[in-house]
Formats: sequence, C-alpha cells, structure tokens
Amino acid sequence: MSSGLDPTEEYDGSITVRLLDDQTGTETVICSSYEEAIEVIKENHYSVTVAKITDRNDDVVFTSADMDINDWESIWRQEKLRQSANVDEYDCPYDSVSCFGDELCVQCKIDKVQNQY
Repeated sequence: MSSGLDPTEEYDGSITVRLLDDQTGTETVICSSYEEAIEVIKENHYSVTVAKITDRNDDVVFTSADMDINDWESIWRQEKLRQSANVDEYDCPYDSVSCFGDELCVQCKIDKVQNQY
C-alpha cells in the first residue's frame, strides 16, 4: 500500500550521469531518478573536470561546465512543481469546484455515461 509520499517520478535506469576526468577518463553512473543523479553530481563534481546528466533520449540536460548543480536543481524542482500544478481547464455545467477534465464530479460522470448510449 502506498503512503502517498512515494516518488512521483522514477526511471528504470535511463538517467545517466557521466563524470569526465582529464586523468582517469569517463565514469558512467546509471541512476533511477533525477534526485539520485543530482546527488551523484553533488558528491563528485569537485573531483572531476565535468559532470553531466543525460536523459532517456541521451540528451544532455545538465553539464557542470555551464551551470552550478544547485542552481540547476532549483530550476528543475520549480519546473517539476509547475508541471504538476497544470490541470486541464474544464467548465463544469454544475459549477462544481472539484470538477476537472481528468477527474469529473459525480453529475458530470453520470452525464458522460448517459451520452455514450
């Protein structure tokens, strides 16, 4: 059973951190979430030349050569929060304040079922 505090965003090893060092070469760390990738960067960014995060499409989403990890993390968290707050607009004909496009009120659900037949 979920406690309601479980992560809302997880990946199956598709977030990759690349730690590039001029002396030792490149180390690749597979992460299960962006939170884990951020922690890996924070733990290692002073000991490597460049640290990068790549997403599941192999696009570089962060590089320490361009930005501080704390600044990037702050922007990433704000964007994640903004996206989770976006809800499709839906004009409930019954003026229910708890009626949304993806979570209809009881009356709108009834109307939807009746309109199917």
